[in-house]
Amino acid sequence: MGTLLGLLLGAGLLLLERSWRGPGRQSVVLARWRRDQVALLREAGLDRWRPGQLLLASALTGTSALVGAQVLTGIAGLPVGAAALGGWVPWALVRRAARRRTAERRELWPDAVDSLTSAVRAGLSLPEALAALGERGPEPLRPAFAAFGADHRASGRTAEALDRLRDRLADPVGDRVVETVRLAREVGGTEVGAVLRALSAFLREDARTRAELAARQSWTVNAARVAVAAPWSVLLLLGSQPETARAYGTPAGTLVLAAGGVACVLAYRAMIRIGRLPAERRVLR
Repeated sequence: MGTLLGLLLGAGLLLLERSWRGPGRQSVVLARWRRDQVALLREAGLDRWRPGQLLLASALTGTSALVGAQVLTGIAGLPVGAAALGGWVPWALVRRAARRRTAERRELWPDAVDSLTSAVRAGLSLPEALAALGERGPEPLRPAFAAFGADHRASGRTAEALDRLRDRLADPVGDRVVETVRLAREVGGTEVGAVLRALSAFLREDARTRAELAARQSWTVNAARVAVAAPWSVLLLLGSQPETARAYGTPAGTLVLAAGGVACVLAYRAMIRIGRLPAERRVLR
């Protein structure tokens, strides 16, 4: 019965994703959700993925977890919780990849901004200075700036090339740099060098502060994760015993499992929210 429910859930998610493809059927909420997921995949470096593929991966992992828990244990309510956890895993991995990518780029942006400032001071135009980062900028950022240079040479339209560069970078700091260049080019500002130097100094200070805070709180976060996972791991091991299966197979046992699952989820989310560092948001995407 549990396997059938999991397969039906996966088929339902797949059909729901296909129904969203028609632009005339998309509501405002669903269109906004899809746009947010596309932005999340870009921030994680998964430009070729689509929200429908992520939904399908979530359905597959959830179904696999449900079947695995059903086979390994005889506890009635445990496969449902395992399916929910398995379905959440792909989203968690994508968000983790996005955070890791943003953190890695946070260390690179000060050098990129310094290179851009030096190119502007050397007499290059702003589009030429950006394109030069495709050869002399930090290695992970070079493809985006090299593509900007190709776009600008092909069309000569700086505004459109900047929009595509911002989408490729998918980074809050990248948004600042792109909009600073756009504003300086459109209004002819003479203080772009000073603004870029101030931005570089701020980014270095921010990266240093975040690194110190992350190092201090990492052991607390890891300990909380172990504390949440430990009882469920023990329950999974004991679930193969007939006595445990009978004890938790009753309505009272199912209620205990549900209450424990809700308590663990709320406690974990509260811990993550309290210990989370403030993250920069992309307001210009």
